[in-house]
Amino acid sequence: MSDPLVIGLDVGGTSSRVVVTDLNGVRFGTGRGGGGNPVAHGAQAAAAAVGAALDAALAGIDPGRVRAAVIGLAGGSMERRALDQVWPDHGITCPVRQIGDAVVAFAAGTASPDGTVLIAGTGAIAGQITARRLGLISDGHGWLLGDRGSGFWLGLHAVRAALADIEEGIGTSLTAMIRDRLVGQSVFATRRGLVSALITAAHTGPPVTLSRFAPLVLEAATAGDPVAKNLIAEAAGHLLRSTAAVRGPEETSPIVLAGSLLTVSTPLARRVREEMGARWPGAEVASALDGAAGAAWLAALSLDPGAPHPAAVVGGG
Repeated sequence: MSDPLVIGLDVGGTSSRVVVTDLNGVRFGTGRGGGGNPVAHGAQAAAAAVGAALDAALAGIDPGRVRAAVIGLAGGSMERRALDQVWPDHGITCPVRQIGDAVVAFAAGTASPDGTVLIAGTGAIAGQITARRLGLISDGHGWLLGDRGSGFWLGLHAVRAALADIEEGIGTSLTAMIRDRLVGQSVFATRRGLVSALITAAHTGPPVTLSRFAPLVLEAATAGDPVAKNLIAEAAGHLLRSTAAVRGPEETSPIVLAGSLLTVSTPLARRVREEMGARWPGAEVASALDGAAGAAWLAALSLDPGAPHPAAVVGGG
């Protein structure tokens, strides 16, 4: 009889990632699809994206071998119902457990059951993790009401800085970078014409797409632009305050950083790590590099409490 397999899914607004592993974490399949959050994309499109990722991950694998599955997805019962038909359509008959994406991110960074997770990608949220369950949270309120220090927040403030530079002369390289991205090399007869063109272009598409300008802030800050450096400092301050809202000053449990702004070496990630080291000197600060692997590990734990954490697994199948 073949050894059992598990599935881990990390479903976000931008992409959906799937891994199939055995109970030792050895990989048998991987897949990637488009954004699978039903709130962001609608039930039909979300199900199609997750289904495409599952198709790739399960290629050549008997789905009957899958004994447990965990999906990391922001939201509640409505989001789960939107994806319910995906599993039987792919021959998955085992229980599929939906948990918050923050819990999956934490599990991807540490084997500890307790600690803190800070996510900064398009959005931003800090969460307290206790016994691999989400407790207190701070922010995660979405682009309109919060997500301070996120990619959206940086992108929005980059465009605001460019407009302020044009109108008030604050002096920042972000102006040319934002102009090139939004309107190209077009020539405008008046300052007001340029401002109007930037405003119109920035309002094209959903507001959350302003997050695409976050890398420009990181680039400008690296080059020494003072306005960009101030935005990085402000963003880091927001993220640290969110973390402190869910974590006591004397805690020594692990902190896991997740999201595109914090899992690679950026000016923001470095500043956040430095300030965390000063505030919580006894805590390990780890990175969540693969949420799908974290979800697969949580699925494996439901079958074998001794299943090794992904960080301990070498090689793959």
